[in-house]
Amino acid sequence: MIQLFNTILVQPLLNLLVFIYNTVPGNDLGIAIIILTLLIKLVLYPLSLQAIRSQKAMQELQPKMEEIKRLYKNEKEKQAKAMMDLYKENKVNPFSSCLPLLIQIPFLLAVYQVFRVGLQSKSFELLYPFVQNPGTMNLISVGFLDLSKPNLILAAITALAQFWQTKMLMTKMPPKEVRKTEGSKDEDMMAMMNKQMLYFMPAMTFFIGFSLPSGLILYWLVMTLLTVLQQYFMFGKKKKEPEITVIK
Repeated sequence: MIQLFNTILVQPLLNLLVFIYNTVPGNDLGIAIIILTLLIKLVLYPLSLQAIRSQKAMQELQPKMEEIKRLYKNEKEKQAKAMMDLYKENKVNPFSSCLPLLIQIPFLLAVYQVFRVGLQSKSFELLYPFVQNPGTMNLISVGFLDLSKPNLILAAITALAQFWQTKMLMTKMPPKEVRKTEGSKDEDMMAMMNKQMLYFMPAMTFFIGFSLPSGLILYWLVMTLLTVLQQYFMFGKKKKEPEITVIK
């Protein structure tokens, strides 16, 4: 299984990175990583687009979902049917955002593997015949950033970018008239979980990022910023919330 993973993902990404490194002026590995990230984002664009659309749709439907929970608090079957009707009416699949995100994880692991052992000279034997062997690679980018070692500042910037991305997709609070009714504890719990996620994800990004090579964190940062831009252009303009009628 590991060999298959290396053949399908790690080796092609290593070859692509080395090819870009040989091509960019000055052989700057940092620039090569940014270009590689752009290419990976382009390949994963349809998947990330589907994930963002699903997340945004669920965000916009959250107040109506909480209203359904309130109306059918003690009638689980009617509550489930009303939820399914709500999803169907608005063409939303609550699970459609999970698979695209899971598919992106192998790419992150493959890039990590490339930076862990792939940039060593002995690994260049994995290069395809048409990719020139650079002999050694300069791991210093823009004259001062060592991409082989952790970097506190880069990890902090990446965590802030993660905060920005997470905040853009925060679930809206239900209307006041819903929050004031019986059963509002569910809404309060949802708001608390959203707030915890808003700070937990950036904190986790920082602490994990501080222990990883800067090359991988640079990839993570660029990928996050590209996702932020994608979210901004998709949902920058506030759309009017659709009217959804709940039939009792």
